[in-house]
Amino acid sequence: MYPQLRSDDVVGGSFCSSDGFVDPNSAMVGFMKRAAEHGARLWRDTEVTAILRDARGIAGVETTRGPVATRTLVNAAGPWAALVAKLAGVELPVEPLRRMLVPTEPFDDFPHSAPMIIDMSNGFHFRPEALGFLLAWNDPEETPGFKTEFDPAFVEKILTRAANRVPCFENVAVNPKRAWAGLYEMTPDHHPVLGPARGLPGFFLANGFSGHGVMHAPATGKILADLILSGKTDLVDAHLFSLERFAEGHLLEETAVL
Repeated sequence: MYPQLRSDDVVGGSFCSSDGFVDPNSAMVGFMKRAAEHGARLWRDTEVTAILRDARGIAGVETTRGPVATRTLVNAAGPWAALVAKLAGVELPVEPLRRMLVPTEPFDDFPHSAPMIIDMSNGFHFRPEALGFLLAWNDPEETPGFKTEFDPAFVEKILTRAANRVPCFENVAVNPKRAWAGLYEMTPDHHPVLGPARGLPGFFLANGFSGHGVMHAPATGKILADLILSGKTDLVDAHLFSLERFAEGHLLEETAVL
């Protein structure tokens, strides 16, 4: 389909004609708007400063906007999840890891009908973006930390991988000022931590999606809602979870999501 790709070293590949692209910001805004329409209260620019516990488990949270009394707390704090969990006395193996993205200037030498294309030998991937392409690569030399500044040296690294797989990308123009960096939330096995925290009734985890959060978001919300309301879910195999039964009357109407 795309003869511009170098394929002399490719053993095999896969293609799904129904794949598409998602706009994470629009998806987030849509979820927030729908939640607010159903009565959720959304606090922006609000930091959690303490998590309150008692003999029954979660008792509430302290924030920079004031306290919230709740028996049910969902940690969905992304790269900051481990810091939030620590406030509750829970050790969570989630680390922030910088990922950098490089958009190209307008470029017509590769078809814009292409899906996202991933080189599984080194993780380099790209997809059409506006009149150019969005280049991405997980630099194995990157170290954990809350680093959100873009490193200009990354441009040469990613263009080397790009030109190796797509030779015509040797001629692609890049403006480093348009590139950006963000944080992945990484777990040791690169799979999310999802479900109730052991030993702390009322504390639920939805963390460690390492870049796949927007794709998993609808299922994650349904699974967490099921677990909070009934302690079980039929959306996935229950054996994947360490489910704990909660005493009747444990849940209150108020649920805080961080």
